[in-house]
Amino acid sequence: MRERVTAIQAEARVDQRGKEGRVKGTVLMFVQRPGRVRFDVMTQFGPAAILTSDGEAFAFSDLREKRYMYGATCPRNIARLIGIPMSVQETAILLLGGTSLIEHERTEIEWVQDRYRIKLRAPDGSRQEVDFAVVGKDMEAPTAQQRLRLKRSEIFDPKGRSIWRVRYDEYRVLAMGEYGIAMPFEVHVEQPATDTDTLVKFKDIRFESDVPAEAFVQQPRPGMQQEEALCEQ
Repeated sequence: MRERVTAIQAEARVDQRGKEGRVKGTVLMFVQRPGRVRFDVMTQFGPAAILTSDGEAFAFSDLREKRYMYGATCPRNIARLIGIPMSVQETAILLLGGTSLIEHERTEIEWVQDRYRIKLRAPDGSRQEVDFAVVGKDMEAPTAQQRLRLKRSEIFDPKGRSIWRVRYDEYRVLAMGEYGIAMPFEVHVEQPATDTDTLVKFKDIRFESDVPAEAFVQQPRPGMQQEEALCEQ
């Protein structure tokens, strides 16, 4: 059902913790499948920073420092604002309430406490766990009739170390035409290797059917210092 959602316009409170400290703020965003994003970091005086990606071209305006960065879209550049070094496609899927999946050769499913856990195993030994909780009284319904909520997705390297972990909570059912679609209003991303923790609490989510392409690109404002944003150090 959630795959019917192709784009959202949203307002969220983002709480990011990392090696450089803690940053909190309100972010306005457009997110569109398969990999287009726009994030406007807001203050009471207007935007303080803007990050855009149309899937290929990346741009980041630091309006306080009058600095404009541009380059290719890559995990390092996406992380410059939201602290999540993921591909733009992965980032879009997460914010739309889904999860990317690793390439795998084996699948297992088990019941863990109060949820289904799907385990995907890749040829190189890495694995992914995806947890689904059963909605309310559906616990008593036949399996095929149970409604599920994605609660957690975590990827581990071949040595069993967590690469990233995402938790989904505070689901609300939003209307889209004749359908009611459950969206998580809390998305919590943790990356132990980079000591990064980002909590996104949505205040408002609106489904969009056609976001203008120009929303995902930007040009430097007059007087801004321009700098190429490299994907590799």
